Amino acid sequence: MKPTLIILAAGMGSRYGGLKQLDEVGPNGEAIIDYSLFDAIRAGFGKVIFVIRRDFEVAFKERFDAKLKGLITVEYAYQALDKLPAGFKLSPEREKPWGTAHALWMADGLANEPMAVINADDFYGRKAYAAMADFLNSSTDDSEYSMIGYNVENTLSEHGTVSRGVCATDTDGYLTTVVERTKIKGEPDGIFFYEEEDRTPLDPKSPVSMNFWGLKPNIFGYLTSGFSQFLADHGKELKSEYYIPLLINDNIVNGNIRTKVIECDSPWFGVTYIEDKPITIGKIAQLIREGVYPQRLW
Repeated sequence: MKPTLIILAAGMGSRYGGLKQLDEVGPNGEAIIDYSLFDAIRAGFGKVIFVIRRDFEVAFKERFDAKLKGLITVEYAYQALDKLPAGFKLSPEREKPWGTAHALWMADGLANEPMAVINADDFYGRKAYAAMADFLNSSTDDSEYSMIGYNVENTLSEHGTVSRGVCATDTDGYLTTVVERTKIKGEPDGIFFYEEEDRTPLDPKSPVSMNFWGLKPNIFGYLTSGFSQFLADHGKELKSEYYIPLLINDNIVNGNIRTKVIECDSPWFGVTYIEDKPITIGKIAQLIREGVYPQRLW
């Protein structure tokens, strides 16, 4: 059974200023998501599930369905604010999406095999997909998950703060905690995360999650119960979000899962801000010159 790739692509890119999931960074109009698909296909993934908003459907299907036919099975899941667990209703004042864990929950019923989850607008690198596929194909323990880890110093933007899951690991390389920090910034005197008025330093080598997770199908049971508890505790807060790192951390603490941090020297880069785009275009061009990718992907 080939593993599945779930691509979280429903965000509006408020800091970016547009639909960055499909923004062109390659020489023939390729988006970062094209390179992710190319890497996943050659690593042996058998299906991709795009988690999108319903109003993105035409743009995604026109872009991907024809060129991916025969290469990988394509399915779609649609994220909506009112898709909630039984017993919960959407507040009419709620406008903000519920977060990455809610987006992943949209794939319940579509992913019944070991799966990887990624962000649509992050470039993770060929080696990362190969390492994740190896894990998903070899791990037979349903309680064993994984995560591709990157050093925080290699994941920053020069143009503003970033959100990262900051990780701690045990001597065997398994996560002990992962905490979502939504405002991390590199400054002249170091790397810091901010919480209201507090400024806390981070070791540049601290491993962080870039939302590249290796999961088993039982994740959806944990998601349903975890999101239900989140809504009970925070559902009336109009800007509260349920993140995948929070889901993973809770289930590590509860003893339900263990999560292997896969260290990988693949390059990471992304387009958090529109000012990051020229840097990304340059890095893609360099990888093409080095022969990592063909001049034309499809």
